[in-house]
Amino acid sequence: MRVEGNIKFTVLEQTPEQVISEMPIQRGILNPFGVVHAGAILWFADVTATVLAMGSTEFRKGMTGFPLAINLNANFASNQKSGTFKAVASFVKKGKTVSVVRTIVLGQEEKLIAEVSTNHVASH
Repeated sequence: MRVEGNIKFTVLEQTPEQVISEMPIQRGILNPFGVVHAGAILWFADVTATVLAMGSTEFRKGMTGFPLAINLNANFASNQKSGTFKAVASFVKKGKTVSVVRTIVLGQEEKLIAEVSTNHVASH
């Protein structure tokens, strides 16, 4: 059996305290039931949170100081088959070593899809 997927998203807004992203729902991220795979939702929330934790630093391969996720907690509340998801990431705690980010994933009509908390530590 061969399985393929394709996840993409766009950062719509980025401030020092919040990042808002949008992810189109497409065939490559659907599970066998026709809704978005939980892993794709978690990836979307985690990467949006990482963009927030990065701040104005640009991503570079092999960079130091990358905010590695050391803990993820996800609560999935709903799902959908088409359209887009929006992720809104904001700091719970912005620390020098460890930051805590809360990311809400919303679907159509602002329906709660998931609430994800991530802890990030700066790598050295």
